[in-house]
Amino acid sequence: MTPVPFRGGGFAPRDRGWAGAITLLAVVAAWQAGASAGVIPTLFLPAPITIGRTLWHLAISGELWNHLSASLWRLGIGWSLGTICGIGVGLAAGLWSAFRSPIMAVVAALFPIPKIALIPLFIIWFGIGEGSKLATLSLGAFFPTVIATMGGVDNVPRNLIRMGQSFGLSTGAIIRTIILPGALPAILSGFRVTSSIAIVLLVAAEMIGADRGIGAFVLAAGNLYDTDALMAGIVMLSVLGLSVAALIGSLERALLTWR
Repeated sequence: MTPVPFRGGGFAPRDRGWAGAITLLAVVAAWQAGASAGVIPTLFLPAPITIGRTLWHLAISGELWNHLSASLWRLGIGWSLGTICGIGVGLAAGLWSAFRSPIMAVVAALFPIPKIALIPLFIIWFGIGEGSKLATLSLGAFFPTVIATMGGVDNVPRNLIRMGQSFGLSTGAIIRTIILPGALPAILSGFRVTSSIAIVLLVAAEMIGADRGIGAFVLAAGNLYDTDALMAGIVMLSVLGLSVAALIGSLERALLTWR
């Protein structure tokens, strides 16, 4: 008899970091080649080598770390506050009917409002300092986290919850051992979305009212028509986004080994 090959492997895509790195390097190489050949006008889009040289000068002068440290502090605090509150509210909406409709009504009413449009209002409420920036970042991370957490709770198989109840587990034990692990993939996927939103809002908030930070640096470079420094700031934001994505990926691999 001819053996029948196994066909039940399903779809199991795997991350290949080397493929992503090669893709980015190919894009940068094509960009540099176009700039060197004169196809890409370097007056408006500097070559990668020029941007790298500018980043090096910013690093050795200390200006790079001055702006980067300010942005990282705001991003870490603001995103963490919004995420922690969003997970708590999302769990309440996903677990208890008394909270679900009121919470989702508030989310549906406020989530579509562009958070950038709220920055002037936050400046009036919290001042031009750090309070308005942290409030903007927190609110930007809060609503998507609520939705992702509630969706993750809804997708937990109810048979597992009934099984835990039949074995006499308390509500706290069921939440801790069944619901939270089951909702974790959706929550971590939400982290990828909220971290990107937070970086966008960070730049906007720093452009409006800050003297330090990547957003403030990019705005100052644009006002001076310094395209080398402007692109260096954009590269900093891109590297920041890649670093955050890699961190979340490591968190997923560490916490979702059971999948």
